[in-house]
Amino acid sequence: MAAQIRAVVSAPWLANAIKNKLVGPKLRILDGTWYPPKTKRVAKEEFSQKHIPGASFFDIDACSDKSSPYVYMLPTSSDFSRYVGELGIGNDTHVVVYDTSDLGSFSAPRVWWMFRVFGLGSVSVLDGGLKNWLAEGHPVTSDYSEPERRDFQASLNQSWVKSFEDVLENIKTKQVQVVDSRSAGGFWGTEPEPAKDSVSGHFPGAINMPFTSFLDSSGKHLGTETLAKLFKEAGVDLEKPLWASCGFGVTACHVILAAHRLGYSGIGLYDGSWGEFFKRAPPEYIISEREGKKG
Repeated sequence: MAAQIRAVVSAPWLANAIKNKLVGPKLRILDGTWYPPKTKRVAKEEFSQKHIPGASFFDIDACSDKSSPYVYMLPTSSDFSRYVGELGIGNDTHVVVYDTSDLGSFSAPRVWWMFRVFGLGSVSVLDGGLKNWLAEGHPVTSDYSEPERRDFQASLNQSWVKSFEDVLENIKTKQVQVVDSRSAGGFWGTEPEPAKDSVSGHFPGAINMPFTSFLDSSGKHLGTETLAKLFKEAGVDLEKPLWASCGFGVTACHVILAAHRLGYSGIGLYDGSWGEFFKRAPPEYIISEREGKKG
């Protein structure tokens, strides 16, 4: 079954699955909405008012390593197993994840990546998110019933997770291409960073591909031909090693999803991303046009 599962599924496909009562132990829908720090919206409260029928809420903040000084870092395998097991997900479940972003897709690819890095291949992102689900006239509800707990055995693929030390080493060796998915303003340091204690900018050698460039004007994911062209125009060779980074390790997963859809699945994620790098790197590695840089 896993071989036939697409990384991106359409709203009509999911609506049909709901209509045919396929949602259950073998198919779970997750609302993976996450808002960056400083945002006043509370994703979990919004979920309780309106979500796709049969969906459960996946909390990126709750399902993270609380012992880390950096936010939203991957949890341990056992914590992830426990968290998703309580959402009624087993190793044979097909998970479909969406978010409620006005952009159509924002945090859902992070949840998609988390499942993949912990060993579940049968996971998809809903094309266009809740925005397009509503635009196409599909139903939403405030009803929620707790799924029956299932056993999930996570197995972390450590090679897909990159550390601060890996990135620091790569700045010197230049062995791996690193794509930063933040906005151009965040990348160049002309816009403020969402985290209150860091200045926007980027590390040496990073290539900027804003995550919004992987979406069309309606918020749906671009077709593979257009994606291939985007990478080429950015100077990224998908045949060579590639890592992704962003502000907190969330939107970087758009880069990984896009590469995966083009047949490349070994892309690394710098989980700490700029939120960690800015705090730990020497000042000469902070490239920013903004005042108040480190140093």
